[in-house]
Amino acid sequence: MAGIYIHIPFCKQACHYCDFHFSTSLKHKDGMLQALAKELQLRKSELEGKIIETIYFGGGTPSVLSNAEIELLIAAVYANFKVIENPEITLEANPDDLSVDRIVALAATPINRLSIGVQSFLDKDLKLMNRAHDAKEAMHVLTTAVQYFPNTSLDLIYGIPNQTDAEWQQNIKRALDFGVPHISSYALTVEPKTALEKFISKGLVPKIDDEQAQRQFMLLVDTLEQADFINYEISNFGKKDYFSKNNTAYWLGKSYLGIGPSAHSFNGVNRGWNVRNNQKYIKAIQEEQLPIEIETLTTRDRYNEYIMTGLRTIWGVSLIRLKEEFGERYKKYALQQAEKYVEEHLLFLEDNVLRTTKKGKFLADGIASDLFMINL
Repeated sequence: MAGIYIHIPFCKQACHYCDFHFSTSLKHKDGMLQALAKELQLRKSELEGKIIETIYFGGGTPSVLSNAEIELLIAAVYANFKVIENPEITLEANPDDLSVDRIVALAATPINRLSIGVQSFLDKDLKLMNRAHDAKEAMHVLTTAVQYFPNTSLDLIYGIPNQTDAEWQQNIKRALDFGVPHISSYALTVEPKTALEKFISKGLVPKIDDEQAQRQFMLLVDTLEQADFINYEISNFGKKDYFSKNNTAYWLGKSYLGIGPSAHSFNGVNRGWNVRNNQKYIKAIQEEQLPIEIETLTTRDRYNEYIMTGLRTIWGVSLIRLKEEFGERYKKYALQQAEKYVEEHLLFLEDNVLRTTKKGKFLADGIASDLFMINL
């Protein structure tokens, strides 16, 4: 099984914290759509022998496309790849693009899962982040979305400057009130060359408080666990049978094809990434050239990736797999490096699998980096 990710590099406006690849101009949208469909055709042999089980529209803001444009790209997937009978087809969408009529019309397309970028139910947070919607709009959209898309996910951001724990708890409660079966939640981070970085450097916005972020993450975990959500990956919480198949495939190391500018691909051995420039991407595809750089992963690279992804999930890092796939030396090294974190109750070993404790979840990336094999 494999997945296809399609990057739609357009947004109505730039969020202050975002460093994803996008353009606020739709000038080249038609050329981009043709190029995306063409890239699917040019790369149809790359997943030969594998069946597509997920199609994911990310960005950018995929909901800036019309329903007809979305269906055109879905048809291009079906024309070039084998697809399971009922694939998970996700559309990332912003509340300001989802009128009642639009949601009803989307429900008549092959899209069967919405991932809605709410980020916060507080207008002061949305204003700080420069989101295009307000809280009232988000709540109105969710009321309709869950009626037509039982498999609806929403995004929330914690660790926002000046956001109190009580306000964060209010955000979580609001999300739960809509009955969504999946929530993705991320700590606000300051990426280089973003507006947020500039505002913080000028003292216009307070610095990110790591203690606040960790505290609010633990509030999130506790509250959602009480509501029967499973924290299957650090940033992803799903009810039983509602884990994102796209996200799960990524964390379990399955193959996926990334279509569009800046999109990444992975086949278990090679990792590739497309050029991060819309016009260069379109021009190359028009000339039937793939604007992609490819890296062949070494055994060490693959070990490090498995450690990173495994410790972020409920599936953890299997010592049996470490030995079988990488050798006894890698298994012993991982255990040796993990020992101090087990003693500090940040990791635990059970049934030959290393996992993070609840206390260790927020620190998983840092712990993983200490288990990386740096020198052979």
